[in-house]
Amino acid sequence: MRQDTLIPQIGVITDIRKDTPDVKTFRAVSPEGGVVFKHMPGQCAMLSIPGVGEAMFSITSSPTNTEFMEFSIKKCGCLTDWLHQMDVGQQITIRGPYGNAFPVETELRGKDLLFIAGGIGLAPLRSVINYVLHYRENYGKIDIVYGSRSKDDLVDFNEIRDEWSHAENVNVYLTIDRKQEDWDGHVGFVPNYVKELGFSTDKTALVCGPPIMIKFVLGALSELGFDKKQVYTTMELRMKCGVGKCGRCNIGSKYVCKDGPVFRCDELEELPDEY
Repeated sequence: MRQDTLIPQIGVITDIRKDTPDVKTFRAVSPEGGVVFKHMPGQCAMLSIPGVGEAMFSITSSPTNTEFMEFSIKKCGCLTDWLHQMDVGQQITIRGPYGNAFPVETELRGKDLLFIAGGIGLAPLRSVINYVLHYRENYGKIDIVYGSRSKDDLVDFNEIRDEWSHAENVNVYLTIDRKQEDWDGHVGFVPNYVKELGFSTDKTALVCGPPIMIKFVLGALSELGFDKKQVYTTMELRMKCGVGKCGRCNIGSKYVCKDGPVFRCDELEELPDEY
């Protein structure tokens, strides 16, 4: 852990986008302009409002973007309530990056990739997807399966519709849990949709979403013949201090902040049942 990752730095909010009724994406830059620090896809940062609190969030922008950093944050507690009340021009403190990253330059390079996300679980995968699209020639075919409760709860819907869906050799599959009048796409839960689509096993899968969704997606991939060594997930929601001191993210022999948050799924088999 580098010492400078422990020192809070100022981030100036330059844009706030409302993605869903309870998710906003915050764009932050350093006071001098540009990113506050460099990161790799899958890493996290500690955001803080002094006097209110701090929490760990995924960095949702790609490291290929050097002009700003973005964080997609769901309103679900005291700190996030304050963040959702912020205006452009206000400041927060940011420190990081924390944790490991998805192996975009090693294990994923040259592979066909399957991204599977549910709800706000798209946030940590968005950084990877945009990184891969930026270096398109280094990766194979890309499939993206993404679902939420309703159309209104799809995060980054405009980017998905206007950019990802038109990218070279990329297939996007969207689904919502229940029918609604203005939706003519697929209806059903993400794990079932994965089985319906019947992906071939010559891919590496990256999965993120609510724990129950991840559990059933892993089951669906197993039914299709995927080995757990072909599947990666991220557990950043368990991270607290980020430096292995508080013990809050300890699971068996693992510390999510020191050994993760990105894990290959065969690494999780040794964890205790309560995971």
